[in-house]
Amino acid sequence: MAEVSLRERRQRLLERPDLAGTAFCRAYAEQADEWLVSLANRATEGSTRSLALLAVGGYGRGELCPFSDLDVVLVHDGHRNVGEVADAIWYPVWDEGVHLDHSVRRPTEVLAAAEGDLRVALGLLDARLVWGDSRVADPLIGEAVSLWRTKLGDKWLPTLSEQMAERHRIQGEVAFLLEPDLKEARGGLRDASVLRAIAAYAPKLAGHVDMRSIEPAASVLIAIRVELHRRAGRALDKLLLQEQDHVASVLGYKDADDLMASVSRVGRTIAWAVEDAWRRQASWRPAREQRFGRRRPRTVVQPAPVEVEPGIELIGVEVALTEAAGIVDDSSLPLRLAAVAAERDLPIARSALRRLADRLPPAPDPWPIETRETLVRLLRVGRPAIAAVESLDQEDLVTRLLPEWAPVRSRPQRNALHRFTVDRHLLEAAANAAQLAGRVQRPDLLVVGALLHDIGKGYPGDHTEAGVDLVGRIGVRMGFSGRDTDVLVAMVRHHLLLPDVATRRDLDDPMTIERVAHAVGDPVTLELLGALAEADGLATGSAAWGPWKAGLVAELVARTRAYLGGEPLPAVDGRVAESQARLVAEVREGGGAAVVLDPPLVTVAAPDRPGLLASVAGVLALHGLDVRSADATSGDGVAVEVFAVEVQRGSWPDSARLREDLEAVLDDRLVLEERLAARARAYAGERRVWTARPIAPQVLTDNEASASSTVLEIRAPDEIGLLHRVTQALFDSDLDVVSARMSTFGPEVVDAFYVRTATGEKVTDPDRIRSVEAAVLSAVR
Repeated sequence: MAEVSLRERRQRLLERPDLAGTAFCRAYAEQADEWLVSLANRATEGSTRSLALLAVGGYGRGELCPFSDLDVVLVHDGHRNVGEVADAIWYPVWDEGVHLDHSVRRPTEVLAAAEGDLRVALGLLDARLVWGDSRVADPLIGEAVSLWRTKLGDKWLPTLSEQMAERHRIQGEVAFLLEPDLKEARGGLRDASVLRAIAAYAPKLAGHVDMRSIEPAASVLIAIRVELHRRAGRALDKLLLQEQDHVASVLGYKDADDLMASVSRVGRTIAWAVEDAWRRQASWRPAREQRFGRRRPRTVVQPAPVEVEPGIELIGVEVALTEAAGIVDDSSLPLRLAAVAAERDLPIARSALRRLADRLPPAPDPWPIETRETLVRLLRVGRPAIAAVESLDQEDLVTRLLPEWAPVRSRPQRNALHRFTVDRHLLEAAANAAQLAGRVQRPDLLVVGALLHDIGKGYPGDHTEAGVDLVGRIGVRMGFSGRDTDVLVAMVRHHLLLPDVATRRDLDDPMTIERVAHAVGDPVTLELLGALAEADGLATGSAAWGPWKAGLVAELVARTRAYLGGEPLPAVDGRVAESQARLVAEVREGGGAAVVLDPPLVTVAAPDRPGLLASVAGVLALHGLDVRSADATSGDGVAVEVFAVEVQRGSWPDSARLREDLEAVLDDRLVLEERLAARARAYAGERRVWTARPIAPQVLTDNEASASSTVLEIRAPDEIGLLHRVTQALFDSDLDVVSARMSTFGPEVVDAFYVRTATGEKVTDPDRIRSVEAAVLSAVR
């Protein structure tokens, strides 16, 4: 009877929908064992003397996903025909198309390889005998583990730490990424293996390595990884957006959001545990041993506790609770514990977290003053507060103080703009706000407002409206005054106001400033919103905050502050006016176009003609420039258009080439649409971003935003040449574009166009508004 191939065995397992996760991995590892045993027996005619085939790494642990490598070592003790035996095993594996990581070594060579290669040393920690002579395998496996504990751990753990940090830098975080790499990212399966290595190094100090929570967390990621392999028919470790709905359905989650929330929770559990283990390194690697490489002492003398404030003490490199700590009576205790840890950048002792988890009651309503002040104290520490709060959150202690936190815990934000889950985003925003506290009169309201600004995202409906309702109650419960609570509510209600207005409205239009001033009400709230906009944008990601947006928000704040103080608005820079006048003179003298590149501004002067803005926008797109704003003026037959741009790739274009292309377009010597279409095709893959839901183009008309112009706001997928198509559609609708503002949010753009009729009026006729909207939608689609 013919031997069933490994590929056939794997396929049979893959066709069993009931077999998933670690159960699949164990079953596949067992099938691989049986198949390799049959190969080895044929090669040796059943004689195992002086030979042993070891499974190492993930295969050794029995974590064999469908398309994982087979990691094996053929160990021999002077076997005469070991090369022939090895070939008889390796070649059938290769014929199966299964990836194989293999070696043939004597026991001493195996240990020598472990001393020279970290990967070999780690793989041996999970080694097990698949086939052969246990008298060869068992001593080697035992000696490999012993060598790790006595020598190799000291040598390799610093390197492992460096590799992990570099891997995290490149791959990001499982808990917060839209499409996380389940194996390599921070909080992934590779980090679980790092924890196992630390546990193997210091088995008597297992309390410093939380393997109890790691194994269930790793099992969740393994289950997802198995389904990704099954679905793709190949090794796939990145949880791609387009696979999330399928994986969620197969594994019994409610939907993709539920799946990603689970991924976030387990990723944070693993990341927190591994980083906590490294932070406690001094407890399991004494300082003098690290510093001087001396032999580890047989006993570790624990330093005497030092009480730093009531109920809280330092024990070595940890912050702990004293025996007499008032857990039941002092609602500020967990926050004080976290504040002490953050201020000293030390971990919180696990014993303290567990004692709090066992006995801490919900916070009283309202909070005592000390509890509120301690929250502010903690948040104002800045970035170290994130680790401290997440330590509390690992034991579900944050919700004892703030029940509204529960719906945002590990809640995914499935769009390309956000880097983090909602809860981590709030902590990041609060940490950023702490760095900006010197810019505001009320730093306490700034950090608390930053912590709560998106709290409504865990609730049904519009997150801002939900947040306003929640924070109105939370502020009172925390013990803030009525006035301060109103400010916190205003911060939630208007947390997007300044960046939205700054990027989508004309800041030179007095009505823009008047409407913002009316919304914010007073200078204190204005400065809080300005700082919150920066803290929120930085916490969101690079696409949400950069120099261009920061400059616009700062300008809007300055103009609104002047308006609220009854001062005149800042005037236009006289040097800009002089520069534009020189360009106009150059055009009148030479008759062609004049172009000035002054990053990030591109100023174009040319003989005025219908559709000029559309033509210029198209030429800028051809040269790889993404327009962020555009302002157009004209007089005496010359138009001046000023564009604020960003370079997405390459370098700034040459002014002469830009002028040549512009003149070619104006003289009908360059077919712009064809060139733009070709460029869009060339960069289609580069600009493509997956979205959880299709972006439906929208056009909204606003006749209240400006006293002299109609504002058309357009939402659409980001595409090369979009601005050219839209401005051309507006020109074809007999409208003049006075100014425009463009914002890109991941795969989506939100563009605002200030337009007037040919006679300089707003567009007010309903039929004409509908016609314009239809024309623009047609151009977008």
